[in-house]
Amino acid sequence: MTSSAAPPRPAGVSGRVIVALGALAAALVVAFVVAPPALTADRAGGIVDRRDLSEALRAAFVAYWRSGERDISPDLARVVDYWTRYHLVKAVLAALLLTVLVVLGTRLARVFVTAGGLGAGKRTALAAAGVLVAVLAPFSVAMVMANVQGAVAPFASLLPMLTEGVIDAELAGTLTQVERGLAESGGTGGSSSPALDVMIDDFVWYHEAMVVMAAVVAAVLIAVTVVAWRRFARTRSSDRRKRGLLAAYGLSSVLLLLPVIALTVANATTAADPAPALLAFFRGGW
Repeated sequence: MTSSAAPPRPAGVSGRVIVALGALAAALVVAFVVAPPALTADRAGGIVDRRDLSEALRAAFVAYWRSGERDISPDLARVVDYWTRYHLVKAVLAALLLTVLVVLGTRLARVFVTAGGLGAGKRTALAAAGVLVAVLAPFSVAMVMANVQGAVAPFASLLPMLTEGVIDAELAGTLTQVERGLAESGGTGGSSSPALDVMIDDFVWYHEAMVVMAAVVAAVLIAVTVVAWRRFARTRSSDRRKRGLLAAYGLSSVLLLLPVIALTVANATTAADPAPALLAFFRGGW
């Protein structure tokens, strides 16, 4: 009489936990798209959707520019506050998604390395889940960075809405004055318009924030690359699964590092000389 036993489950790995983490990640992806507008709507201020936001921004921006004051007007401040809340919600959701994906990816890697004798169906599902996590994790990092950037410099983040779609004569005239002021500006401030100085200052902070975040991400990727290749070198050649996984970590980290370094340099360059980049944006070049 013979008996067969199922392959032992890797220590500390539960199929139910993996499924639960996958479901939570899917829910967070949906929440990232759906929840922010619902949670941050300013019904008292008439801002419920993107169209309301664009209309409120344009009217408030024209009035602010014409006021000649440095302090942001109450109407524009209401729009900026809404945009700050919107990006904060998205940043938190993206950070939660990233956390879940890291935990899920760690558990999937443990299953891949330690579980033998899996059937074809389970191997396919495991590979598909791993690929999905590998795609969503960098996306989540990018979303965290972009939304933190929008939250810390919301005024600059709103500027693209001024040039989207149909522009009426009043706004077009204001934007022409902004372009003229930027063309005459020395670069980092000291223009004849206090409002323009505020725009330039926030534009600088917008790019400096990305420089800091990109530098942190680059440092993490460098650390992951070093650790992955060191462990790869110490792993026995017979342990093909673990070596393959470590090599994948090392290679993907290097590939991700290149655009992150480029992003850091580009934003640092813009922050150092903001007026030409801001002028190019208003002229349709950014």
